[in-house]
Amino acid sequence: MEMHKKTPYEMLKGRKPDVSFFTCSDVFAIFLISVTQDQNLNLRLTKCIEESIHVKFDEESYTDEKVTHSSSIFQELLSCPYDEVPHAEDEATISDSIVSVPSSLNQDTATRSSINSLGADETLEDEDSPATDNSSVSNSLESASVSEHRYHPVDQIIGNIHDGVRTRSRVSNNFCMYVNFVSMILPDKIHSALQDADWIKAMKEELNEFERHKVWTLVPISSGKTITRTHWVYRNKVDKDGIITRNKARLVAQGFTQIESIDYGETFAPVARIEAIRLFLAYASYMNFIVYQMDVKTAFLHAPGFIDKDHPDYVYRLYKAVYGLKQAPRTWYETLTTYLLENGYGRGAIDNTLFIKNKGSDMILVQIYVDDIIFGSPNEKLSKEFAEIMSERFEMSMIGKMTFFLGLEVQQQRSGISICQSKYISDLLVKYSLSDCKPTSTPVSKTDKMHADPTGTDVNHSLYRGMIGSLLYLTASRPDIMFGTILCARFQANPKESHLMAVKRIFRYLKGTQNLALWYPRDSAFELFGYTDSDYARCYLDKKSMSGGCHFLGNHLISWSRKKQTSIAISTAEAEYVAAGRCCAQLLWIQNQLLDYGIKFSKTPIYCDNTSSIQITQNPVQHSKTKHIEIRHHFIRDNVEKGKVVLEHVKTSEQLADIFTKALDSQTTAYIIGELGMITL
Repeated sequence: MEMHKKTPYEMLKGRKPDVSFFTCSDVFAIFLISVTQDQNLNLRLTKCIEESIHVKFDEESYTDEKVTHSSSIFQELLSCPYDEVPHAEDEATISDSIVSVPSSLNQDTATRSSINSLGADETLEDEDSPATDNSSVSNSLESASVSEHRYHPVDQIIGNIHDGVRTRSRVSNNFCMYVNFVSMILPDKIHSALQDADWIKAMKEELNEFERHKVWTLVPISSGKTITRTHWVYRNKVDKDGIITRNKARLVAQGFTQIESIDYGETFAPVARIEAIRLFLAYASYMNFIVYQMDVKTAFLHAPGFIDKDHPDYVYRLYKAVYGLKQAPRTWYETLTTYLLENGYGRGAIDNTLFIKNKGSDMILVQIYVDDIIFGSPNEKLSKEFAEIMSERFEMSMIGKMTFFLGLEVQQQRSGISICQSKYISDLLVKYSLSDCKPTSTPVSKTDKMHADPTGTDVNHSLYRGMIGSLLYLTASRPDIMFGTILCARFQANPKESHLMAVKRIFRYLKGTQNLALWYPRDSAFELFGYTDSDYARCYLDKKSMSGGCHFLGNHLISWSRKKQTSIAISTAEAEYVAAGRCCAQLLWIQNQLLDYGIKFSKTPIYCDNTSSIQITQNPVQHSKTKHIEIRHHFIRDNVEKGKVVLEHVKTSEQLADIFTKALDSQTTAYIIGELGMITL
């Protein structure tokens, strides 16, 4: 502890440790290792290495008392609890929209907590250690060590030997070294955070941003005003490999205490659909440009901290929204939209989270998801201009090339773009103790018929629902598990052992296909089409049919769906007709979305393997087989007449939508996965 000239033991106990036991040979062996390590640290500066060889220890001249003493002092060190360090206050004094702010971060606590941290200007290589005094220790040896001094080969020295002493501030600029200066432990309470200098620093950064953006003003408590309390939320930011890169502390308002029409009005704020993100990446692959990503550090501040010692009873009056408030997302969206419109960007007609700017023959696309933003253009200058104008108005964190977004791992290569969630799958297998499970070739058994199983053994509801929720999130990049996941999700109210086994089978399938990813090749054609299918009376509970479909732009799979129909179909033709209507609705959304990209499609083909449903769309006569079908399902026939879509027949063996409506064998599953454009990374 160079900064305090004290050892950790002395800081905790208030007295220096007894080091007389270091005459013990066993402890000296450890001490000698410390000496060698210290020599290695100074190697870059001296260009010289010192070796100690032929060391002998006198094992018999030391009493058991000394050995016992040496072990007891280490036990004392290990048994010293962390909670001996003084705790800070826990209560929060907060302001109101007006919000109240946690009082735990006072200067005294911060000073005490920083004792155990490395100072900002403290060097990494300059340490005072008693172990460097070899002469005092060697007197107790029966045979002194032989020392040799020689020049160390320069080509074996790591790094630049001419570099000066490395300080923490210099090292932190290196990404590979930065991880050494973040906390790996996620605190559950503010008390825990206050014992870690890294989390104290993160909380100070948050409060400094509040002050810089003039989010609040300290005012006396007004009568009749609602006070909204706050609390700290801690998160470790990780990259796609799961490496912690940053400690993030958020001061969040307890918005659940707000009352509608009193504390807030309209709260709706649009966010990008996952299909819009995949469409964005498909277009980027087709146009061969790089997609970049940035993050707004304090997004909701554009729409609290310490207690003031002079005014301990005051609260903060908010002038801008903070995280947790009901109206915060809407405030941020309106602020960002206004700023982009002022800078010449146009908002998408269908997707209000898409912004476009045309400059001559070039165009830049911007897609926002709350405070996460992706953007790109065939003209790199437009991407740089966007990054500059955003930095002028907001505090931005430029991440660079898009690699990890909304849980999706994105790899941008010269030959195309891949989308997967392999890291997430690996974490799920560990979480549910299935890392060593035996893989299976299909996610759903073709022979098992799932039903309510009222006589089956009950299982843990929380466990089952957690597994289902994890799988639903995974379907963002894994269409092959959509059918099985939705099938198992029906039994969340009262899951049985048979249902849990079906869920575990999906995880076993994921174990063998962990690196399966969507692939968007650069050289693919850009043609819109879809596949539709239905499984008649598939549900064994109410005999309703299943609708399934998938939608492509060339070889780029954009979206897929599986849904139980709301009414019972009396024929396979009706079931297929209703399923085709759902597929048509999704294709119309993609058509309208592509209009903002400057691309227009008409007569988009929908491939169906049922000729009767195709004839219904082409026949305007309301004969006896269709008169009972609800009017809302006939909109597909209207769009066929308008020329927006057209139904075409496809062989059942080539129906790609089968994977969303029924259980398949391993050979058919592998074939459809390949046709969906999925590859193993």
